[in-house]
Amino acid sequence: MSVINRVTHIEPRNSAAEAEEEEILHASIRAGSLAQIVVAIVAVLGLAYLLKVVIVTALSAVLLAFILDPLVTGLERIRIPRAAGALIAVVLLVVFSLGLTYFFYNHAVDFATELPKYSSKIRSTVGKIRTQTTKIAQSTRSVIAPPEKSKAVPVQIKPEPDLITMITGDGSTVVDVILAISFVPFLVYFMLTWKDHAQRATVRLFPEEHRLTAHRTVGRISHMIRGFIVGNAVIGLLNTAVSVLIFWVLGIPYFYFVGVISGFVSLIPYFGVFLALLPPLAAGIDVLNKTAIMIVFVTVLGLHVVTMNVFYPKVVGKRLRLNPLAVTLALLFWAWIWGTMGLLLAVPLVGAAKIICDHIDSLRGFGAWLGE
Repeated sequence: MSVINRVTHIEPRNSAAEAEEEEILHASIRAGSLAQIVVAIVAVLGLAYLLKVVIVTALSAVLLAFILDPLVTGLERIRIPRAAGALIAVVLLVVFSLGLTYFFYNHAVDFATELPKYSSKIRSTVGKIRTQTTKIAQSTRSVIAPPEKSKAVPVQIKPEPDLITMITGDGSTVVDVILAISFVPFLVYFMLTWKDHAQRATVRLFPEEHRLTAHRTVGRISHMIRGFIVGNAVIGLLNTAVSVLIFWVLGIPYFYFVGVISGFVSLIPYFGVFLALLPPLAAGIDVLNKTAIMIVFVTVLGLHVVTMNVFYPKVVGKRLRLNPLAVTLALLFWAWIWGTMGLLLAVPLVGAAKIICDHIDSLRGFGAWLGE
């Protein structure tokens, strides 16, 4: 009996110790998994920053491929091989891009040529602002501290940059952009030609039991990107038509050129309204009075408010289903990582991330946080 009692007293102690050891083991595994996830996220963000030219070029090519895919599909229906249809679509894209570049370049040069005529008004306006700011600074300085004797300001003379410095220094960014743009037509062509193969290969990367979910996820992302592109194009054309009409009535020079820029730039969420005001105000600086300036402000602000609160949710928002906080954080983050292109790619990226999270059980909470 004494032996049995000893055994019964030892067994609960051993089971409690084993349970404690198992709990510690599970906690260490969870901590290790969390650390691995953090390291992986940091590594991905670091690569996204270091390889921004490559990634932005590839993502821009993906968007262009989605734009041209209906044309290639239509040509395929009339018995034109997909490779030939993709070549036709890419050639049309290049010709259209060169035509737009030529058009905008010529009008930008004309606008720059006419700009000196407005220099007197620009100088007077800037002079008034500078005088007011100088008075404010002097009055503030007199209140905060007694006047000090003026000190000599050291002048640093920099040599003029030579050709080698321009190519290897500041010019390197321009060379990188031109090189990246030259790859876009080839990437678009191969994406259009190998579209079906790429989709099947992407689905086969997953285990067999998850391939159906992967197929649905890829399909929903494709549908979302198409809706995003078509919706932005339609809304941009509407904004452009209204802007061109108002600017023409106000007599703004190059109203057709300025209206196109202002109409499409206004599509950038939150920040676009400030950028859309610059072209009409700069072009009409010599012809706009106070009333006309107010009309420009009301037109641009009104278009932006109506676009983002009425048309955008109905045309684009149904496919994205993102809340404003998630969109704002995405714009801030990707603009910091990729600059201007980050503002253009942030919304489809966070939309794709939400779709992926919605199809993964462990990430559905994050997907719900991104949603409306």
